Amino acid sequence: MRAAVLSGLALALPLGLALLLALPALALENGLALTPPMGWLAWERFRCNVDCRADPRNCISETLFFEMADRLAEDGWRELGYKYINIDDCWSAKQRDAAGRLVSDPERFPRGIKALADYVHARGLKLGIYGDLGTLTCGGYPGTTLDRVEQDAQTFAEWGVDMLKLDGCYSSGEEQAKGYPEMARALNATGRPIVYSCSWPAYQGGLPPKVNYTILAEVCNLWRNYDDIQDSWDSVLSILDWFSEHQDVLQPAAGPGHWNDPDMLIIGNFGLSYEQSRSQMALWTVMAAPLLMSTDLRTISPSAKEILQNRLMIQINQDPLGIQGRRIVKEKSHIEVFLRPLSQGASALVFFSRRTDMPFLYNTSLAKLHFPEDAVYEVQDVYSGKIISGLKTGDSFSVVINPSGVVMWYLYPTALPAQPWHVVRKQAPSEGFHPVLL
Repeated sequence: MRAAVLSGLALALPLGLALLLALPALALENGLALTPPMGWLAWERFRCNVDCRADPRNCISETLFFEMADRLAEDGWRELGYKYINIDDCWSAKQRDAAGRLVSDPERFPRGIKALADYVHARGLKLGIYGDLGTLTCGGYPGTTLDRVEQDAQTFAEWGVDMLKLDGCYSSGEEQAKGYPEMARALNATGRPIVYSCSWPAYQGGLPPKVNYTILAEVCNLWRNYDDIQDSWDSVLSILDWFSEHQDVLQPAAGPGHWNDPDMLIIGNFGLSYEQSRSQMALWTVMAAPLLMSTDLRTISPSAKEILQNRLMIQINQDPLGIQGRRIVKEKSHIEVFLRPLSQGASALVFFSRRTDMPFLYNTSLAKLHFPEDAVYEVQDVYSGKIISGLKTGDSFSVVINPSGVVMWYLYPTALPAQPWHVVRKQAPSEGFHPVLL
């Protein structure tokens, strides 16, 4: 989604209304993305740079994707779960071929997308590609109009594509309401497993009544709800604010096979400090967000790489329960607390500071955060690795949170309450939001 184009689009049909009659045929049921997808996506860092004569190292070309695939395979990313190499806009020729098929730009992708997919697959990775449900992509390349949906799905499958991101520039609300479900059916009909990422809700404002998340989860594996991320802390905060303000709607929609996507990780670029980079990683993880990096893996700093390759962080992000976390505390002191329930009775807590003055000593207890009475936990600091043993629900504790930084805890119960504790998979706002003991 590109904001300049989005602002001019009509947000016409309520998503749910347009689909009610077709609902029985919509179920995606492709068995994919049972945990949030992880990998690398070109857009935020490399955009639509197509000038390979002036900037051959950074332009959108097969060379860029070959080199990023090498980095994922050789620098420890693949083994941690970062497996997708995702092309974004501006990869195609300006015209379809004589048979009406999409083709890659012959100068920038001379070997074609299938050869790139083969290269990626040979390294134990998966290839993602970009399309747009409209007359043109956001960058002005051929789009996928309704009469081209089946053809383009088949083309992507024949090339060996493993994920499709389908944008929505230059299309109406009515066309989106028809086209996004139709592409889900077309992808399934190819017989190739292709993860389906939709920008549909972002073009409909991201919220009910225009967006019906129950139906959306039957159509797409993941979806963009809100604005494109930019390389700035303000952009990260605006996304976090929107997701937190609307968490009662968004949180229940997420789960294995269907995820909210707050957009790419910009860690390793230019706009975030070290503390802010740690914060984005922790907050995206607690939101059960896809971890799609958009940075130059050829030159990434050791500190950024350490954040992105944190094994415990990734374990939390990939937790099989797939429950999206929520903000549970918002203090006048500009401290916020986020909670994500995990499998085997574990939980993740993120203590986040919006302060801009100095490190802040935050005092609380698990009881204040609505953990069950009489439980005892082992706590591991996700970044420092420090372990606290025998933390009881009623014990007071303190954490020091740096400005625009986080402290993130992984909590595992070592003693459970004597009385069974209420277990709810997806809790309504009126019930509060608590850790889950299974």
